[in-house]
Amino acid sequence: MYSVVVKPIGPICNLKCEYCFYLEKEELYPDQNHFRMTDETLELFVQQYIASQPGPTVHFAWQGGEPTLLGIDFFKKVIKLQEKYLPSGWQAENAIQTNGTLLDSAWCEFFKEHRFLVGISIDGPAQFHDQYRRDKRGESTHHSVTAGVKLLQKHQVDYNVLCAVNAANVREPKAVYQFFKDLGVQFIQFIPIIEWLDDGQTSSRSVTGSEYGRFLTAIFDEWLLNDLGRISIQLFEECFAIWSGFGGRLCVFSEVCGQALAMEHNGDVYACDHFVDGDYYLGNIHNQELGSLAQSSFIKTFGDNKREKTAKKCQTCPVLFACRGGCPKNRIDGLNYLCEGYRQFFGYIDPFMKLMVELIQMRTPIAVVQKQMQQKYDQVWANPGRNDSCPCRSGKKFKKCCLERFS
Repeated sequence: MYSVVVKPIGPICNLKCEYCFYLEKEELYPDQNHFRMTDETLELFVQQYIASQPGPTVHFAWQGGEPTLLGIDFFKKVIKLQEKYLPSGWQAENAIQTNGTLLDSAWCEFFKEHRFLVGISIDGPAQFHDQYRRDKRGESTHHSVTAGVKLLQKHQVDYNVLCAVNAANVREPKAVYQFFKDLGVQFIQFIPIIEWLDDGQTSSRSVTGSEYGRFLTAIFDEWLLNDLGRISIQLFEECFAIWSGFGGRLCVFSEVCGQALAMEHNGDVYACDHFVDGDYYLGNIHNQELGSLAQSSFIKTFGDNKREKTAKKCQTCPVLFACRGGCPKNRIDGLNYLCEGYRQFFGYIDPFMKLMVELIQMRTPIAVVQKQMQQKYDQVWANPGRNDSCPCRSGKKFKKCCLERFS
């Protein structure tokens, strides 16, 4: 089963986030100054997408740019078209990713009525968020985004927070996590920012692999000791599924990819949201059925290459079963840019995940699981010497790694 990230307003946005990789996609359509999806294209997409899905639940994902710029009426059309084409007994589930600045009570009432899952982007406290997420006038957006979160909470809309981990916030994981807890957020995604420059280097806004690993490790410890069973962090849930033997559900940690397509406002379909360019163009739904594009030989080769083109050294890596080489967009000669962080983080959580899986499979009460996790944590971190290898699995001596955390 494949999915599609739909861009009904293309790359158009009311913000100018410095690390956004999609704003430049305007260059794909140099002769266009209007990126709004037409009613004809919208209906064709809904019809073809439903027809190519196994059901009985069909998942729709709406992104941008900023999709709320389209207005509520556009999404009312979406609902009507879904009702028109869904077979009897089937249902649609809609997810929308927004920067949150345009949300008001009308939007929230609509999302609540039609059971939208809302993803809202916020990078932690204002001093981190506003470093890179400003509007086109260069003004702060933090206040309006947090106001959007509170509106979603007030109207009891299902939502999650997407936090971009970047050079501004990567060294303050506890402050970022505590901010979300204080805001009342219960579902969080952490996405690393890696911007490639023309010379093959990464931008100053990017994180390094080791920074990302340390960031995740610090938050994992806080979550494990204080919030297990209360706060959902997407990556940690993904790890639980992997250690349980179900494999990665997110494409980044799947053995192959190619089942998460991207569609632009005019019906152009691409192999992936991160590969929206001419080399990965599959076709247009006005000329070819969406289902056939999703099953093309090109997309199969694209997906299989995730497995086939991993670096040779990955084949003997003890955490390959977890990272699966990561996202191809972040690879250099088959080796993922985040490799150091993946090896450290997945190696560190291994004993915790093994115990957690064992306890959950035995249907152990959550209070007992929490107690067992605390005991395992105390065991892992039991009095390391200054010159001992750091328990976080970084490969560094304790005094040069995590000693400050325990000082």
